[in-house]
Amino acid sequence: MAAEDEAELSLLECRVCFERYGPGGPRRPRNLPCGHVLCRGCVAALGGPEGRRLECPFCRRACGSAETSDCLPLLQLLEVLGAAGGSVPSALGRSGGGGAAGPAPAGLGLRLSLGGWGSLVNPTGVAACRRSGRLAVAHDGKKRIHVFGPSGSCLQRFGERGDAGNDIKYPLDVTVTPDGHVVVTDGGDRSVKAFDFEGRGVLAVREGFCLPWGLDATPESEVVLTDSEAGALYRLTADFRKGRLKKCQMIRSQLISPRGVAVAQTSGAIVVIEHLKAQGPNNSSTRVKIFNAEMDLVGQMDSFGLNLIFPSKIYTTAVAFDKEDRVIVTDVCSQAVICLGKPEEFPIFNPLISHGLSYPVGLTYMANNSLVVLDSGDHSIKIYSST
Repeated sequence: MAAEDEAELSLLECRVCFERYGPGGPRRPRNLPCGHVLCRGCVAALGGPEGRRLECPFCRRACGSAETSDCLPLLQLLEVLGAAGGSVPSALGRSGGGGAAGPAPAGLGLRLSLGGWGSLVNPTGVAACRRSGRLAVAHDGKKRIHVFGPSGSCLQRFGERGDAGNDIKYPLDVTVTPDGHVVVTDGGDRSVKAFDFEGRGVLAVREGFCLPWGLDATPESEVVLTDSEAGALYRLTADFRKGRLKKCQMIRSQLISPRGVAVAQTSGAIVVIEHLKAQGPNNSSTRVKIFNAEMDLVGQMDSFGLNLIFPSKIYTTAVAFDKEDRVIVTDVCSQAVICLGKPEEFPIFNPLISHGLSYPVGLTYMANNSLVVLDSGDHSIKIYSST
């Protein structure tokens, strides 16, 4: 597939009127039953003054206006972009403080950059297979999942938009289990889907979730995932080879819009990013919570607390543990990757990467301890190694 065939129009624009989506009014994004998204104004225009049945302008599937619903993933993305203080005018463009790649701090060097506009479109999640070194990336292209080899070559693409078993409507995050399965949260039909590396669907869990968002795999090939709308954290146990769900257990509730999540490979600690809402524009903030393996809260810090040790606003979008079980987060306001320390010393403040990123939204570590950063600002994957 040619790179230009992979590129689609901006995720943040209605593909009928080409106006930018907004949180309310006629530009509010609406899901059609087929999975395509239009603004409320175009839905009303296509339905006519009497609100009759309309046809999707892309796939021609008919539906009624009452069958449409708010596109929550897009609304939450607009909320995140607003929280960055307007420094990121579009998910397709660089932020004002970004720009060309610059030198990383001593100890980390940019080793490889993959993707770019046309190859990846508004990527949302990245995960590494520790056994094979392959990277799985979720994005909004025609094939939702791209699998890259250790050298950077594209090995596989799968997961088209649609209703078939192997289709993915809107991927929010991705992880790879130690037994070699790619697991995706699909905000389009609010499900969790598992595939092998050839793109064959092996399991889909569509019941019981409100809006599954972030996920990470444990060393035992279990999957820990957040449900942003339900405010809950789940542990999913399955035999992926046989396509059989064993158990899906809620392990924490009463969280506030949890999204990013990571599991420590040695201690079993879990870190979650909550997205807190506040009155007024651009007042949203985030909170990082750390739980031990028994799900006892051992530490937390919100944007205000982080501001006490760092002089500018911090809005965390992704989280990972390094091999020493230190908590690593991305910050879209300063376009940086920051180490917050181990759970027992949390939080410290140690910038790992402070140059060369536009809008970092994903993090993972490879088996060789290379740090992988997913940069949605320029639609790329950036791999950093110790120098």
